[in-house]
Amino acid sequence: MDEVIGIFPTPIMRAPRALPKSLVDGLVQHFSGLALQENNASSNLSHTQMLKPSDSPLLIEAAALITPKLADFGAQLFGERMGWSIKEMWVNVLDQGGRQSMHNHANSFISAVVYLTPTHDSSRTVFMKSPGGTDYSFKNDHAGVVTGPFNAEKWISPSPQPGDLVLFPSYLMHAVPPNEGERRITLALNAIPVRLDSWGYAVQFSA
Repeated sequence: MDEVIGIFPTPIMRAPRALPKSLVDGLVQHFSGLALQENNASSNLSHTQMLKPSDSPLLIEAAALITPKLADFGAQLFGERMGWSIKEMWVNVLDQGGRQSMHNHANSFISAVVYLTPTHDSSRTVFMKSPGGTDYSFKNDHAGVVTGPFNAEKWISPSPQPGDLVLFPSYLMHAVPPNEGERRITLALNAIPVRLDSWGYAVQFSA
């Protein structure tokens, strides 16, 4: 019997209710008013400065809950459970009409988003194939095409609830379409492993 084998998949990990409601509410209350930095993708998108977990007891509590999930996801990426540290965190505030353009995160290995408020269906996070160099030069794209995991160019994440955590490889391109609903607030972060070892060639990282 013929068999189709999906090789080299890209993992995305969802952890529902990773943060409790009391912590989510505290993060929204404390940081939404500190998201004063404008984003050039949209006038209705702003964010806080880059933060360390040590900058707030709320972030320390959040990091303590998120870090074991980083170890779980890192084991999928690198084949070994290892220590992880959160390099930076920031809070995004996306008002109605705001959007985030396609991007990825440099100088990190795992990136993550914690949803702090309800998310309108229009502004669910969209993950995309890299635009460079790995696709055929010609496409088959018309109304009769059936989209599947091997020809799709994007994947729209399921509707999240406040407290849900999504982890993904930092190189993965992603974006947020225009928000047609109420204010959307998220906590984003980048993380690095303590150490990577390739047959004795080891690299040590520090946050």
